[in-house]
Amino acid sequence: MNVGILGSGDVGQSLGAGFANHGHDVKMGSRTPDSDKIKKWVIKTGSHTTAGTYKESAKFANIAVLATLWSGTRNAIDLAEADSLAGKVVIDVTNPLVFKQDAPPELAIGHTDSGGEQVQRWLPKSYIVKAFNIVGHAQMINPNFPGGPPDMFICGNNEKAKQTVTEICSTFGWNTIDIGDITGARLLEPLCILWVTYGFHTGTWDHAFKLLRK
Repeated sequence: MNVGILGSGDVGQSLGAGFANHGHDVKMGSRTPDSDKIKKWVIKTGSHTTAGTYKESAKFANIAVLATLWSGTRNAIDLAEADSLAGKVVIDVTNPLVFKQDAPPELAIGHTDSGGEQVQRWLPKSYIVKAFNIVGHAQMINPNFPGGPPDMFICGNNEKAKQTVTEICSTFGWNTIDIGDITGARLLEPLCILWVTYGFHTGTWDHAFKLLRK
């Protein structure tokens, strides 16, 4: 499978390395694909990875991962061009966060809309699945906790796309819980705030969520 990663920060690098380690070909998309940071990542991750522009990454992809800071998400989509992602599954890992000095971030959108819904509107011909937005990048691949595998909550409008993402989550060591259509992002994005707030209060960042059932 060809995987296009839109975003070259810690999240994009961690997920890109995870896909490459499982034998997929990965192209890291960036505004600066020739930067030293990305060159080092390509060398480190091996023969399954390359780098390019957002558009090159989007066109290369069978499945894409949107892993940008929210402030740059719309611009990244514009540079990738929506038609390059038409008919493709796009995993939306973004969170619409506003960052503050020495305090947990806040949501820029909520209640009646979400970042996930905006991404779906910006990419109307793509199959958006919100996933991997509720945990830090260090635990996205093969999370290891004493209580067993944590749960990844996902949502999206297309059932086949969600099944594809569920299989990816399973490969990466997660249980998956589907909470419905893309409006579920109104719940998952605040869950990121809970994850971050706990981290700020405890000074630790190795935690994840699990739904207990009877």
